[in-house]
Amino acid sequence: MPQPRSPEALLRAMLDAALAACDPARAVPRFLPSPPRGRTIVVGAGKAAAKMARAVEDHWPGPLEGLVVTRYGHGTPCARIRVVEASHPVPDRAGEDAAAAILRSVQGLTADDLVLFLASGGGSALLALPAPGITLDDKRAVTRELLRSGATIGEINTLRKHMSAIKGGRLAAAARPAAVVTLAISDVPNDDPAVIASGPTVPDPSTYGDARAVLEKYAIVPPDAIARRLAAAADETPKEGDPAFARATFTLVATPQMALDAAAEVARAAGVAPVILGDSIEGEARDVALVHAGIARQVQRRGQPLPAPAVLLSGGETTVTVRGKGRGGRNAEFLLALAVALDGAPGIHALAVDTDGIDGTADNAGALLTPSSVARARAAGVEPRRLLADNDGYGFFAGLDDLIRTGPTLTNVNDFRAILVERA
Repeated sequence: MPQPRSPEALLRAMLDAALAACDPARAVPRFLPSPPRGRTIVVGAGKAAAKMARAVEDHWPGPLEGLVVTRYGHGTPCARIRVVEASHPVPDRAGEDAAAAILRSVQGLTADDLVLFLASGGGSALLALPAPGITLDDKRAVTRELLRSGATIGEINTLRKHMSAIKGGRLAAAARPAAVVTLAISDVPNDDPAVIASGPTVPDPSTYGDARAVLEKYAIVPPDAIARRLAAAADETPKEGDPAFARATFTLVATPQMALDAAAEVARAAGVAPVILGDSIEGEARDVALVHAGIARQVQRRGQPLPAPAVLLSGGETTVTVRGKGRGGRNAEFLLALAVALDGAPGIHALAVDTDGIDGTADNAGALLTPSSVARARAAGVEPRRLLADNDGYGFFAGLDDLIRTGPTLTNVNDFRAILVERA
């Protein structure tokens, strides 16, 4: 018989299982290639890059060298691979210098050599090497506007690839004629290799025209240098069939679906039926919350698509169009919008986190919502709708002491959401 757990404990157990399933120490070793006859150069970028590099070191049978760049606070000690920490999501000089060093390290290799590229979420901002004619400040200015606009990660990375000297397949092109093996932890909807870390080692299907269209869609006026580069479209990223990819392979070692599957197993063991709504859900966080709230109510009231007790699981990457002055990432925004939609409905508990441990730029991974959250907030003089209008999900849950703080998890498969629906 399943052992009873409190709703909060069960939600946390599902989160722990999801993170464990995507731990680089577990995910990376079984996909390592055979050592080459020549040199092995390990390079990488992302919030999981340092722990991925450590996993390579711990299981690599021969000599290796290299450099990876990760977010500040997400480092792991390595003996042979240099780890650099840099800024995310707005790039800084440390990321620019690391990206330049990575690009130099793969040049001048031979056909006997191997470049092992470790890609994970956040890699695009961390590999901040501007294309000729563009400055880091130019890229920073556009990045800030994109992050406030509500643009999807695919749209943001389309711009990044066309402002970069290393993304969008350009790293693979620089590494020729060496073999290039990419091991990736996906943080993007549909696990698109061209979007994960902006695809430095894979063909880029997007164009300069696509990049210009993103700016037009969100009414963003870029710095003059970027506008000139996008208009000239003189140096397109390498596409499918380019010789740059003749000796390049790409393997996913951890994905959002793996995290959801692991959480579902915990739910089943506890006697709770899991429903995975999707691993690639996008859209405004508050709109996604409305849909999730409707499904939760249908489960509880009608027993559809299955009866309670049940848990709704989903992943992907929502967006937030910032209109207020509050503090909070997309998961706090999702939960606050869910709280407003449910308005204290009994028997519905929820958790939403960013699996890297950082919800946006705050110090929390996400938050926990209980049936009493709205009532407790109002008793303290806080109106949830007002905070939602101000994009202040962080403030709402901080006031209830219901923020979830994991610290850097050293992995990243994007958002993890779980809504536990008990019997009415």
